[in-house]
Amino acid sequence: MQFQPLAEPFAAPGEPDPAGQRIGVLLCHGFTGSPASMRPWALSLNEQGYAVSVPRLPGHGTRWQDLQRTTWQDWYDEITRAFEKLRADNDKVVVAGLSMGGALALRLAADKGRDVEGLVLVNPAVNIDRWDVKLVPVLKYVVPATPGVANDIKKPGVDEHGYSRTPLKAVHSMLQGYKALCPDLARITCPVLFFRSVEDHVVDPSSSRIILGGLSSRDVTERMLEDSYHVATLDNDAPAIFEESAGFVRRITAK
Repeated sequence: MQFQPLAEPFAAPGEPDPAGQRIGVLLCHGFTGSPASMRPWALSLNEQGYAVSVPRLPGHGTRWQDLQRTTWQDWYDEITRAFEKLRADNDKVVVAGLSMGGALALRLAADKGRDVEGLVLVNPAVNIDRWDVKLVPVLKYVVPATPGVANDIKKPGVDEHGYSRTPLKAVHSMLQGYKALCPDLARITCPVLFFRSVEDHVVDPSSSRIILGGLSSRDVTERMLEDSYHVATLDNDAPAIFEESAGFVRRITAK
């Protein structure tokens, strides 16, 4: 199995903050994407002294056929392992996610409670409103894959190193994960920083409505991104995401 170089997982230790605390940030990439979409963000946070971990979800970063053989549970198990290692090595951990990675981050916060200090979400997905999605449970036996959704990026010349095809068996598993997650959003009480692109060609507005309407968190900040498409972590608004998320982590972990 050959991995794309930029799709490799990435991790780096941090430094204690002025209070002597060690803070870790777990960053979760999206469906059919790879750690490449999160690496610049992770490097920026690490420069601020935070320990970072960007795991590679099983089935990602190789060939789309490999993703066809994995499930939501496989992806969540990998995120959980990375979280538990960060938690063991640091005093507090914040979890960040892009697209489906945002759903995995939400799942983790619902399950781990106070062990998740806060969430940073970038165009998170928990639902797909398109009519053809209803056909996926049947189509997956007939059509192995559909055209990919990678590289929805406004900035020219940027590549997130995602797949050119979207495997439908994996899509079906993802949708089942979303369905189980949505009723559990009410269990999430930690602070949330929510970035949302004004123009997103991958995730429709229903996900934002469901998430913001379902959370029990009292500390929720929504930030609109005016100059980026779906993969905003690599797009024109990336510097603002990096700066504001670092400030958010600093604020919520200083309590």
